[in-house]
Amino acid sequence: MLKKIRITLSLILFTLLTLYFLDFREILPAQLSFLAEIQLIPALLALNIVILVSLAGLTLLFGRVYCSSICPMGVYQDIVAWFSKRFHRKKKYRYSEAKSILRWSVLAGTVISFIFGFTFLLGLLDPYGAYGRIATHLFRPAYLAGNNLLEAIFTTFNNFTFYKVSIYTLSLFSVITALLTLLVIGYLAWRNGRTWCNTICPVGTTLGLLSKYSLFRIRFVDEKCNMCGLCAMKCKASCIDSKSKQIDHSRCVTCFNCIESCNRNAMKYTLKRPSRKKGADVAPAYTYLNEKKPVDASKRRFLSASLITGLAAGKLIAQEIISDELLPRKEFKRQLPVAPPGTPSFDHLREKCISCHLCVSKCPSHVIKPAFLEYGLGGMMQPKLYFDHGFCNYDCTICGEVCPTGAILPLTKEVKNHTQMGQVQLIIENCIVYYDETSCGACSEHCPTQAVRMVPYKGHLTIPEIEPKICVGCGGCEYVCPAIPYKAIYVEGLSTQNTIEIEHDEVEDIVIDDFGF
Repeated sequence: MLKKIRITLSLILFTLLTLYFLDFREILPAQLSFLAEIQLIPALLALNIVILVSLAGLTLLFGRVYCSSICPMGVYQDIVAWFSKRFHRKKKYRYSEAKSILRWSVLAGTVISFIFGFTFLLGLLDPYGAYGRIATHLFRPAYLAGNNLLEAIFTTFNNFTFYKVSIYTLSLFSVITALLTLLVIGYLAWRNGRTWCNTICPVGTTLGLLSKYSLFRIRFVDEKCNMCGLCAMKCKASCIDSKSKQIDHSRCVTCFNCIESCNRNAMKYTLKRPSRKKGADVAPAYTYLNEKKPVDASKRRFLSASLITGLAAGKLIAQEIISDELLPRKEFKRQLPVAPPGTPSFDHLREKCISCHLCVSKCPSHVIKPAFLEYGLGGMMQPKLYFDHGFCNYDCTICGEVCPTGAILPLTKEVKNHTQMGQVQLIIENCIVYYDETSCGACSEHCPTQAVRMVPYKGHLTIPEIEPKICVGCGGCEYVCPAIPYKAIYVEGLSTQNTIEIEHDEVEDIVIDDFGF
């Protein structure tokens, strides 16, 4: 019964969290963001005392149920291990000594690097953040491709339930990192169950320390146990030493596989240690059957995903098409990245963000992508804005609402409208009004604050003029600028976001007493 309850709860939480990352139609309620907020590292970075106390109390009461049911990476490993058992029905786990030096070294290294401002390691090893990247960069494109396939099928029958969406490769580095994480952790789970949780994962090591003192724990019932070793064969955490009837509770993830497999009801999940009878300490003689290490005869091959390079190729072709006789253009290079709205500063982002990329998945305009080295080594894979496929909606505040760590603070629409993420920059030599004497004005039309406006130029032509101090950095001008191969207008990032004052012209109320004409 305990195992069935665990499996049911784990699958529900895992499925809902995964769908929350994949949901691009906003079908699921926004309240499901709590599934990200109850994760340990996000709660720690957000200083969510209620969640932290709840998780600590839960572990001290029942053991590592967080690792068993709440952590999405733990459930992913269980799914892989389940498939492994389907391929190798005679597969057996075996007890192994705890890799204490490795576990505590990784945890110490993660903590020290975080203290000194190198948060990349924490984001890389955090199980929730790692699974978020897998869901965003691997599962989500497949999910969108499936949606597009259904759209193609349904529209042939004049059914428009589905609509086509664009699929982009947002960051090559993040895709490779997510793929390697998926394969490495999946391989370890395929071979030995929860190896990752009990050797590398800093969350598992931390909660393992607390679970050693949990009130409820799995125990042997000595008078019923005949030391057959079946419990150790089913333990995916490799923490049961059936020879000495000892369980390493710092590694036990309370999966209850051992209880389910015991035919003699010799293992219990209890509050108090069962009373021992005199002479019960003497273990009866026994012999083990010779066990052979299971051999993985079917070596698994993994296909590497081909990477899209069309954008770069298109840029090169565009450069070749432009004639040398035209006026020279200037290529702009953004000196600072544009951080999402609600990020007070780059330092704040580096300290709080674990690169789970939930903001990347939920952004309706698809303008948030993972950075590479724009924020420095410690800020790799943290979110930045780019305006190749859209711009930041003037009233949108979703990224701050879904961020579980407080790296992106929630904003009201009023505050968002006065938050300056970046400042507009103009390269007049690239403007088509300047070099082609063609009427345009697209940048001004898309500016919500009139930081870009058109002024008289030649004859009937008007040309852009900018006022950076009232620019909010939404990127609307950069996105719509038709100049190729280099944009004539772009947004330069700010290391610290500002609050701006926008003056609005007063509109005089006109009262019409009679018929208008």
